[in-house]
Amino acid sequence: MAPRVPNPIRLCLLWIGMALARLGLIKLERARRTTALAWPRIVTGLARMSKSAVDVAMVGITVGSAAIAGVGFASPFWGLAFSVGGGVAGGTIALVSQRYGAEAFDQLGQAVRTSTLLAVVVTIPITATFWYYPTELISLISDDPEAVELGARYLQIVGFGIPFAGLNLIGSRTFVGMDDSWTPMVIRAGGAVANIGLNAVFIFGLGLGVAGAALGTVLANVAVTAAFTIGLVGGRLPGIGAFPVRIDPFGTYVHVETVRDLTTIGLPVLGTNLVWTIAEFPMLAIVDIFGQDTVAAYVIARRIWGLMNTPGWGFGLAASSLVGQELGTGDERRAEEYAREITVFSVAVYVVAAVIVFVFAEPIVLAFTNDPAELSVPTAVSLIYAACVAVLLQGVYRGVEGALRASGDTRWPFYSQVLGMFGLAIPFAYLGAAGLSVSSRTIPILEVATPAVSIEPLGLVGLYLAFLAETAVPAIVNTYRFSSGRWKEISRSYRPETAPSDD
Repeated sequence: MAPRVPNPIRLCLLWIGMALARLGLIKLERARRTTALAWPRIVTGLARMSKSAVDVAMVGITVGSAAIAGVGFASPFWGLAFSVGGGVAGGTIALVSQRYGAEAFDQLGQAVRTSTLLAVVVTIPITATFWYYPTELISLISDDPEAVELGARYLQIVGFGIPFAGLNLIGSRTFVGMDDSWTPMVIRAGGAVANIGLNAVFIFGLGLGVAGAALGTVLANVAVTAAFTIGLVGGRLPGIGAFPVRIDPFGTYVHVETVRDLTTIGLPVLGTNLVWTIAEFPMLAIVDIFGQDTVAAYVIARRIWGLMNTPGWGFGLAASSLVGQELGTGDERRAEEYAREITVFSVAVYVVAAVIVFVFAEPIVLAFTNDPAELSVPTAVSLIYAACVAVLLQGVYRGVEGALRASGDTRWPFYSQVLGMFGLAIPFAYLGAAGLSVSSRTIPILEVATPAVSIEPLGLVGLYLAFLAETAVPAIVNTYRFSSGRWKEISRSYRPETAPSDD
């Protein structure tokens, strides 16, 4: 269990949870239990997304907007690590939480070992591809020579961290599924802080620029993987204490039934994760039409979006763990109550985060450059405003998605993400780009000639609508699926044999 420390994030969540409890929207005990699981994961997210934002700020200060654009173009490729690893880990947390709730610890260890093997197998080919073809990959998004060169340099090095990033997700989800989000917070947030320190040395001290940012990321991920491995195998970590379960590293890794369950649950999660990662490619290619300054502004806005979205990291995983544990005992009614109340809690926290960022949008943007004239500050600020409005719906989406994942019903989140990104968000962005005038330019990844150069108001409105569509559609679709109750039936096929049944 997480120690009770005077952490401001935890205190803020408790305050919001108690306020909601007074209004009769959630039960106080559930607010406390959700907070205990969510706040360490939120801190982890803040540390990691701050690291990502600081990376961009560091290269922006030392190299300029071209470096911001280059790292931004490489980001969706790096995101493949979290899409692929997160797909496997989505199956991991469903199996671990249900087995932990039913006290089927022997089956729990098998789920972790098989997840580890799958994560390694699916990520190593990605690393090899990034090493041999970095320039060709970045060139799919942009034809800006300077941004392509810097992005390829970053991608080639950071690719070595992809298998480790995938394994880190397995380790994190294992602990959260066992009702412990404190341990992964300490390990992963510590890794993020170390990453920032390493990047400062490599970028400012050694002058390595984008290569230094990539190298720091790789080394930090290796260190985090080592910590998770030592803790899970040894059953304890110095400074953290003993864990409820110890994983035998010499047990069976290839277990057909577990592979099937992980694949059945994980593939839709992988698909859901890949939707945004894949969508980033045409989205960035479309934004590239606006010019390098607008690409840099968009990349900054996405980094701030990532920071605002960190409550979803905590509430989504809290829902997966707590709903999964109730399902593991066969109590479907309590599982549904947890899901609904966690979603309400999540929305309230997103409102607070969005308001804070909205108020301080301009000072935040100015922190990414030492030459405001080089960066389109008004564009970045307006994109952040749009993100503040759109991100509120993430509170609904993340809470409901976590519950669906806990049950093994992972297809609908995938469908909703596809519809939101490819059905509306990308078309809106493209319509915004089509509103630009003067010259014609081809988007490399789409092979579509579109007008470009001068930014008209319609162009930015298209990007604003893209932000909104990205969150509104998944929130609506997943809420409908949850309301149908079908997820309860699906969960019965994944519960451990020791769990009692409602039938």
